[in-house]
Amino acid sequence: MATLVPPPSKKQRRQAQQPKEIDLMPKDLPNVLVNFQAFDSGEAVGNAVRVPGGISEKQLEELLNQFSGNAEDPVPYSFSCLVTGKNGQPDEMIDIKDNLYNSVLKPGLKTTEDFLTIVFTPRAIFKVKPVTRSSSAIAGHGSTILCSAFAPNTSSRIVTGSGDNTARIWDCNTHTPLYTLQGHVNWVLCVSWSPDGEIIATGSMDNTVRLWDPKKGQALGDALRGHAKWITSLSFEPLHRVKPGNRPRLASASKDGTIKIWDTISRNCLMTLSGHTNSVSCIKWGGSGIVYSGSHDKTIRAWDIDGGGKCTNILKSHAHWVNHLSLSTDYALRIGPFDHTGEKPSSPEEAQIKALRNYEKVAKKNGHLEELMVTASDDFTMYLWNPTKATKPIIRMTGHQKLVNHVAFSPDGRYIVSASFDNSIKLWDGRNGNFLATFRGHVASVYQVAWSSDCRLLVSCSKDTTLKVWDVKTKKLSVDLPGHKDEVYTVDWSVDGKRVCSAGKDKMVRIWTH
Repeated sequence: MATLVPPPSKKQRRQAQQPKEIDLMPKDLPNVLVNFQAFDSGEAVGNAVRVPGGISEKQLEELLNQFSGNAEDPVPYSFSCLVTGKNGQPDEMIDIKDNLYNSVLKPGLKTTEDFLTIVFTPRAIFKVKPVTRSSSAIAGHGSTILCSAFAPNTSSRIVTGSGDNTARIWDCNTHTPLYTLQGHVNWVLCVSWSPDGEIIATGSMDNTVRLWDPKKGQALGDALRGHAKWITSLSFEPLHRVKPGNRPRLASASKDGTIKIWDTISRNCLMTLSGHTNSVSCIKWGGSGIVYSGSHDKTIRAWDIDGGGKCTNILKSHAHWVNHLSLSTDYALRIGPFDHTGEKPSSPEEAQIKALRNYEKVAKKNGHLEELMVTASDDFTMYLWNPTKATKPIIRMTGHQKLVNHVAFSPDGRYIVSASFDNSIKLWDGRNGNFLATFRGHVASVYQVAWSSDCRLLVSCSKDTTLKVWDVKTKKLSVDLPGHKDEVYTVDWSVDGKRVCSAGKDKMVRIWTH
């Protein structure tokens, strides 16, 4: 007798129509033979070893730390697999993002029969401790402090710019004001150190740029005049591109929609770059000699300085003002020839070699130099670009609920962090723009963020009067830093990792240590 089968229910029909989940990693994947090779020296570490075909990045790290004798105090590494180029093509380095199978074996770049060379790069040689306390609050400015920057070679000097028409250099060892830089007749809106640490530039609402000697606190000649409205952003030429015997040139952006390139020795304007139809909000001088500018006209422009300053690219995707932009090489260009030790190069030639090495460490990918850029806008979004390769963005980065005020690549270019007026900070993958995490804790607009030089921590400042230190690995709040009496507009972390400086509406410069 035939058994009656009831017709499938709605739920069963729906399940039958849904595609089956794909098993991403075969269960019976054989082991593969690998050896570890250092990225910088090319030396092998340990003997060749058999590992599971689906070994994860974390397991590779543990294994390498055992080989290197660092199991007690493990060093974080990033890994790539060396893939031999076909038909005379150069060898390629393929990043291992989550595990060996998904990154290398599944795309067919290597098979389980191949001998795999795993190239490793330490993420940071030294560890920065989270700052936990305010070591001093230094008074001196007579009005709101709008900008601050540590010297590229030491944590003992910072420069701040204020609404009292002055900039000041502070000694962080004695917690005292060192020099007051007087000359502007309106608010100082932006400050910048040259990558060799020899010049400070300040831009003001009085439409001028001034250059200063940080060692003596004296003006280097008179103001640089030419802009018709106030100065919004400054960027020095990368040190490895400076011609021998010269000083780094300076780019200044203005509310008048133009960018000017200045010779910092003769103090002449070398060229004026015009094309933007509204205020230029942010400029960055890239390591390949291109100046990138973001504007309130919703576009980002690329200017070839060595090619006479012609506009080589106009990037259009944002639906509102471009507030800020960051390059994947920002940190390397800022520190020039220095590292966390602050050791001074013996000659200008050595300084250039070291600056180029710092730049290439971040920019070199598979034998090619690559500089990515991220832009942040009032349209609540960010875009990731490869501006020398394409006019279309790599990805549109969405998630913020209000305008994005500040973006920053991590020193190694692996991450991007964004600060928004929606009170949150978001972390993104620096190579593909994928969203990674949201840091919540501030109860008002977040104005700025700064990375520690080992990329493990970041610090944010907010309208809610606090600073907060965040741990990138755990994606959680590490330290809450109250102390300011009013909104905090600017924050910076020193290159050696020892100090954070912050300042804002309460006119105090605070130095934070661990």
